[in-house]
Amino acid sequence: MLSFRRPAALCLIAAGIASGQPALTTIQDILYRADGTRFTGTMFITYSPFQSGDTSSIATANLTLQIVNGVLKVQLVPTTTASAGAQYNVTYNSQGINQFTQVWAVPPSTVPLRTADVLVSQGSVVGPPPVTSPIEISDVVDLTSQLAVRPVEGPGFTIGRTAVIDTSGLIDGASGNLGDCMHVDGSSGPCGSGGGGVLPSFSDGETPAGAVNGTNATFTLAFSPSPPAALLLYRNGLLMKQGTDYTLSGSTITFFLVSVPQTSDLLVASYRYANPSNPLRTLTSPQVICSSNGTSTSATSLTQLGSCTIPAGLLGTGDRIEIQFQFAHSGTSTGFSGAVLWGGTTILSRPCVAAETAFVGRITFGVYAGAQSWDTESWGNSLSLANTVGSATVDTTQNLTISFQADMAGSTSDSSALRNFTVIRYPAQTNP
Repeated sequence: MLSFRRPAALCLIAAGIASGQPALTTIQDILYRADGTRFTGTMFITYSPFQSGDTSSIATANLTLQIVNGVLKVQLVPTTTASAGAQYNVTYNSQGINQFTQVWAVPPSTVPLRTADVLVSQGSVVGPPPVTSPIEISDVVDLTSQLAVRPVEGPGFTIGRTAVIDTSGLIDGASGNLGDCMHVDGSSGPCGSGGGGVLPSFSDGETPAGAVNGTNATFTLAFSPSPPAALLLYRNGLLMKQGTDYTLSGSTITFFLVSVPQTSDLLVASYRYANPSNPLRTLTSPQVICSSNGTSTSATSLTQLGSCTIPAGLLGTGDRIEIQFQFAHSGTSTGFSGAVLWGGTTILSRPCVAAETAFVGRITFGVYAGAQSWDTESWGNSLSLANTVGSATVDTTQNLTISFQADMAGSTSDSSALRNFTVIRYPAQTNP
C-alpha cells in the first residue's frame, strides 16, 4: 500500500470542504522513466496568486508531493476558469537533481484527469539560468597579467611554416628555403655544419687512429665530428662521456689519465660530419618553378596573359630568381607594349612600334634580408637593347605572383601574345 505525506496547505483545503472551499480537480497518473521503470522522486508545484472560477482567492504557495513507484495523485483548484494567467509550474526532482519541468492548466472535472489532460508545455532542467551579463577580463583573477605575457601573432605568421618567436616576442613564420634547417635563434639555413650548405656525412663503427698500449692518451678520427656532440665513443662497448672521460678538439680525442685505453681495449666511434673534400655531392640543383605559354590580347588596357605564383616562404636569403619571356606581335597597324610585374611592382614595361614583331627579355632577382635587388635586359627585332636595375620589397613569406601583361596602343585587329615564359629558382648554396 502506498502512502503520501500531504503538505499542510492540501490538508487545510481538505478540512475546509464543508465550509465552502473551491471545487478541486484530481490529477492522477502513473509516471514512468524512459527505460520503463517507474519514476520515484519529488514533485514541486509553484504558482502565482489567482482568483478561482467561484471568486475564491488562491494565495501564493509552494506545494511538495512525494511520488513513490510512479504513483501521482494531487488535487488542485482549476485554472482554466480562473483569472487570467493562472497556471501551475511543476518541477520533477529525482535523486536530488531537477529532471524536467511542466506547465499545467487544470480544467474543472468531477473525474480524475491524467497529466496529459492538463499538460501545456514541458522542458528540460539544465541548472540555474545562465549569466547573461558580460564578465570583464579584470574580474578573472590573474587573467590580465597572463594575457600581457602571452605571445601573439606577428606579421610574418603563416600556415605551413615553422613558428619562431621574433625579437619583439611575436610568433612569426620562419623564413628560408623549404629544405633548410632551423637554428635555436630562429634563423634558418642549409643543413650541415654551421648551416654551411654541405649536407652531413656519417662515420659508423670507425676505429680512431692511435696506439692502444695503456700509456697513449691521444687518438685521431678521420673527420671532425660536426657538431662535436655528435661523437659517440665506445670503449669495450661502454659509452665514454665527453668532458668526463675525454676531450675533443677538431678530430683529436684526448683521454683523461684515469680513462686511458689499456692494451687490448677496443675503441669504436660513430659520428656525423661535414665533408669539405666532397662538396659536389651535396650541391642543390636549380628548380624550374614555372614554364608555359600564355594567351593573347587586342585590348587597349594592360591584360594579364600569363602568371607564375611562387609559394609562400619558398624564397630565402641568398636565393636567385631568373625570369625569361617572349611576347610576339601579330599585325603591323598598331603598336603594343609588354610589362612584367613582381607582386604588385612593375619591374619592366616597354612600348613597341607597330612594325615590331617581338618583345623579349630576361630579369633576375637576388633575394637578401627583407628585399630583392633586380636587373633587366630587353630587346626586340628592331627594339634596341635596354638595361635597368633596381630593388623591390615584396613580402616573400606570402605567395608572390609574377604577372606578364600586354596591351595595344589603340583599337585594332592586331594582337600581342605571350609565346613563352620561364621562372627558375637558384637556391642559396654555400660550401666550406
